[in-house]
Amino acid sequence: MAHYTNHLMLLFLATISFFSSTFSKDASSINVLSFGAKPNGKFDSTTSFLKAWSNACKSKESATFYVPKGNFLIKQVTFEGPCSNNIKFRIDGTIVAPSDYRSHGNSGMWIMFRNLNGFSVQGGTFDGKGDSYWRCRKSGSSCPAGARSITFSSCNDVKVSGLTSLNSQAMHIAVDHCKNILFKNVKIDAPSTSPNTDGFNVILSTGVTVSQAIISTGDDCIALSQGNTNVWIEHITCGPGHGISIGSLGAYKNEAGVHNVTVTDSIFEGTQNGVRIKSWAQPSNGYASNIVFRNLTMKNANNPIIIDQNYCPGDKSCPHQSSGVKISKVSYEHIRGTSACPQAINLDCSKSNPCEGIKLQDIDLVYGEGSTTSTCNNVGGINSGVVIPKSCVSLHSLNEK
Repeated sequence: MAHYTNHLMLLFLATISFFSSTFSKDASSINVLSFGAKPNGKFDSTTSFLKAWSNACKSKESATFYVPKGNFLIKQVTFEGPCSNNIKFRIDGTIVAPSDYRSHGNSGMWIMFRNLNGFSVQGGTFDGKGDSYWRCRKSGSSCPAGARSITFSSCNDVKVSGLTSLNSQAMHIAVDHCKNILFKNVKIDAPSTSPNTDGFNVILSTGVTVSQAIISTGDDCIALSQGNTNVWIEHITCGPGHGISIGSLGAYKNEAGVHNVTVTDSIFEGTQNGVRIKSWAQPSNGYASNIVFRNLTMKNANNPIIIDQNYCPGDKSCPHQSSGVKISKVSYEHIRGTSACPQAINLDCSKSNPCEGIKLQDIDLVYGEGSTTSTCNNVGGINSGVVIPKSCVSLHSLNEK
């Protein structure tokens, strides 16, 4: 496990070094104002942005796509590649979604970056104007599919820094089929009552790093679903929200697994969960392995440590079978703080595919009104150091090693 973690850390440092050298060169600036965009928050600047993008994408030399200060109204749009150069998308202003949530239709997206290599997004605020859509959802009316604010699809070697995402209709930042993508100094903000507003949702990607992010939302701060490998998450402040989740897994019978994930040096404050692995209780060949949760602080978090292989939100149409997802080699190390409920550790694993190689090391989770407890079902693993609450993982201790 130590060798794997060191490997990930070296990969993280190498990625930052690559991006520093790749995106430090001067580039010609292509200003959206030159193509008719207006920074008043009312004029539809979508066409102007696309014209500016076309010029930047076709440029034979490195180009900066520049959005100056002001509010720019943008409808559903895709910034498509491949491009002839490594573009910087530099934003000093705010990109604003239409106030009418129906304008996105059922596309499920607002702004997409697709098929881009060696690309960067620097600064800026994206305001998804999601409050009217959330009201529609809560009213029980017939509502369109919620739009993700920002999507990165089939992109390689990407750096996103200094970005703020506000009030997305649905998830804030979606990553799918990407390789080597770094998010740094990102802020995500939506009310705790906003439905399905995940901060980051990552699927079928490798080499994803999220560093120094502040995430307040109504769903998972970060969700890693099927097919993710070599993921590094560090210095996250999560809350409100549902915590950091691997899953939900096992939604499909044939599903790619999750492998090599580290979550470290992060804070969970008032969250519904801390660190969670969740899977549906039905047949699947999915898996989660080589997972490290380390140096984490819980501040009045519900379910600080949880594996839920009987996941079924709302208890509606639950499959009531045994999860086929195999969970193995998961380490919980140096996790401290306060639990909002007496049960601070809940490891509910599959009866047909028990969790194996679960490690609890130096855990200290307390409950204000009494002692904390732990519960284990179908779990095999080891304990190391002092574990509070008393560990329910029953195999041998590593204290002597």
